[in-house]
Amino acid sequence: MSHRALPRTAPRPGAPSPTALVATAAVATTSPAAASVTASPTAGTPPSVTASPSGAPSPPAADPPSPTDPLSVWPGSTAAVDDDLAVAGVPLTEVADRFGTPAYVLDEAEVRDRCRAYLRAFPGTDVCYAAKAFLCRAMVHWVREEGLGLDVCSAGELELAVTSGFPPERIVLHGNAKSPADLQAALRLGVGRIVIDSTSEIARLAAAVPAGSRQKVLVRVVPGIAAGGHAKIRTGTDDQKFGLSLADGSAQHAITRVLGQTRLELVGLHCHLGSQITTVKPYLSAVRRLIGLLARIHEQHGLTLPELDLGGGHGIAYRPGEPTLDLASLGHRIRAELARGCAAAGLPVPRLAVEPGRAIVGPAGVVLYRVLSVKRTGAHTFVAVDGGMSDNPRPALYGVRYAPRLIGRRPTAAPEPVTVVGRHCEAGDVLAADVPLPGDVRPGDLLAVPVAGAYHLSMASGYNLVGRPPVVAVAGGRARLLVRRESLADIQERDIGL
Repeated sequence: MSHRALPRTAPRPGAPSPTALVATAAVATTSPAAASVTASPTAGTPPSVTASPSGAPSPPAADPPSPTDPLSVWPGSTAAVDDDLAVAGVPLTEVADRFGTPAYVLDEAEVRDRCRAYLRAFPGTDVCYAAKAFLCRAMVHWVREEGLGLDVCSAGELELAVTSGFPPERIVLHGNAKSPADLQAALRLGVGRIVIDSTSEIARLAAAVPAGSRQKVLVRVVPGIAAGGHAKIRTGTDDQKFGLSLADGSAQHAITRVLGQTRLELVGLHCHLGSQITTVKPYLSAVRRLIGLLARIHEQHGLTLPELDLGGGHGIAYRPGEPTLDLASLGHRIRAELARGCAAAGLPVPRLAVEPGRAIVGPAGVVLYRVLSVKRTGAHTFVAVDGGMSDNPRPALYGVRYAPRLIGRRPTAAPEPVTVVGRHCEAGDVLAADVPLPGDVRPGDLLAVPVAGAYHLSMASGYNLVGRPPVVAVAGGRARLLVRRESLADIQERDIGL
């Protein structure tokens, strides 16, 4: 079952329904409007609250599209309109004309639908959106309305969320090297949880907690499980910078030290295996190993930890036919494994938390580029666009592959393999290698690239001082600006001069 099979607003013919997404989850029976997760009675727990009051009834069930359908990785509201594509009823050519290129386009309904799908697939669970994937004030608002918590990694993300109205008690702070400013902001604003990532952080955090109060913390455990779409995004093994090893005893040592700090309250364990994981098996292995650690903690310290956070990393497809993680199966099997393992260990089942980021916002985004030049060199055709690695470094970092599409005119030539490259002074500034585009592609053409909602703007840089693109939300046939384009004046104002 495709992970993108989600409820839609104004779906195209054959678009998947919410029933298709959660059919395999025996407990996922609530409607979007009724979907909720019971909040923990413990003060400070980052609870999931009742799903958005703005939630509309789901459309009738329809057969999901083939995973090889060219539009299978586009937002579910995408529809062909003459030679154009429209998302949420807004033609993409109109977005490009109005806001310029490059530009990120974000389908609000797709984001909301994916939030609701998580609440249905993980009932009784704290679902925290991973802000590092993409964050802006509107995104904070959508996530809060849909009943999710929030996972942040810096004082910057935290301040943006809280000043946008997000309840700090529903926020979890991560980071392998939290700065004093990060910890001070978290304590000042009252975040619900801080994830301990190193032993040196324990005393620093405890010393910063005001006298007479306690900060709830989780300990991030490295379970020794290799999972993820690329070596650079695998975080469950001992050969990377995150967390405390289960194999060498670092996690157990950190737990003992946390328990010795009167201003810290250990409430659970945290684990994150990596990103772009497309099978359930690694998560089940992690559950088993963490239950073993929970049992040892209970035996050695007489303490029953009430929470278990399994992080995120849920894989999505960037091109038609690529594998995705079955969300409904993931939710059902994790909860079943947790219940079974805790029963065997004689432990109560801890409250579960998950932290999806990419899987919520990635498929909701499209990026628009204007072709600047077409160069044929030997057997290669290079199509250069007005963006590149400054607005999407992922192909250069991880070798990610996308499926760009010509929009705005009817081609007169058959597709041929080309390499779409950016405008930056790097040979590695390649956005899509060996992809089919019409043989008559030319300067001035408009290219649209789907699955551009996650790790684009959040990883964008100031390379060559071209400025970061705007973010445009589309919903109900209307487009509105969420984040304006970074201008030359913005860049120059930061430069104090000689």
